[in-house]
Amino acid sequence: MKVSYLVLAAFTSVSLFSCVSSKKFKAEQARYAELNGKYDQAQAALKGCEDAKADATRKISSLESEIAGLNKQIDFLKENNTTALKQLQDLSVISSSQAESIKKSLESIGAKDAYIQDLQSAMARKDSLNMALVMNLKGAIGNLDDQDINIKVDKGVVFVDISDKLLFKTGSYDITDKAKAVLGKVATVLKNQPDIEFMVEGHTDNVPFKGTGVIKDNWDLSVMRATTVVRLLQTQYGMEPTKMAAAGRGEYLPVSGNDTAEGRAANRRTRIVILPQLDQFFKLLEPKK
Repeated sequence: MKVSYLVLAAFTSVSLFSCVSSKKFKAEQARYAELNGKYDQAQAALKGCEDAKADATRKISSLESEIAGLNKQIDFLKENNTTALKQLQDLSVISSSQAESIKKSLESIGAKDAYIQDLQSAMARKDSLNMALVMNLKGAIGNLDDQDINIKVDKGVVFVDISDKLLFKTGSYDITDKAKAVLGKVATVLKNQPDIEFMVEGHTDNVPFKGTGVIKDNWDLSVMRATTVVRLLQTQYGMEPTKMAAAGRGEYLPVSGNDTAEGRAANRRTRIVILPQLDQFFKLLEPKK
């Protein structure tokens, strides 16, 4: 009789353990599928942002080349301006058709000069807005260690680099309480600029990820850190989700060498990239009606 009770108890324990393990396995499968979907979405968003950034860089380079060419034309025409004016003062020297041609050339100089001034004014305005944004961000964040956060303008784009030491625990994508306060200050500044769009990039060093669970490598870790930041900015600080993109860069865009501890620390970062607004330049390129 005792043997029967023991067999029954053992069978019951195995059944219960099997049910619990099955539920836990299915839950982990569902969580993995969710995270994998978010990873694919982040990769698609990254490609779109990179294409937009490359296109914007090409347009800016084209505008700068056009400005340089137009300036050369103006310098050449101005060199001949004095002679043309003397000829206009004495129309007996030239024919009426030549005089009319000179007048049109002078009018063309004025139109090109105005066009160049518009372009230069637009570029100067963009640079001024970027510098004002940098100063506002630095003023809002306050005196943090430069090793933890760095705000700069590079090639007309504003970058905010935040170290993973400040944002996350090692190998984790859970944001620290101190980082939440910093991101709240960043959100306050960005919300005052409704036209601004930005991308949050996750970066790691080249040390292989050794954790367990759904995160398999540095790619996964960088993506999850980026999506965690944008989700916090949306849900806790009210940032408009259509103005944000999340992307994982993994270990493949370092800012320093990975052969030293200091270099690896610099590479482990989250970067907020303020995407350039080029509508004003595109409008200037449209044909005048």
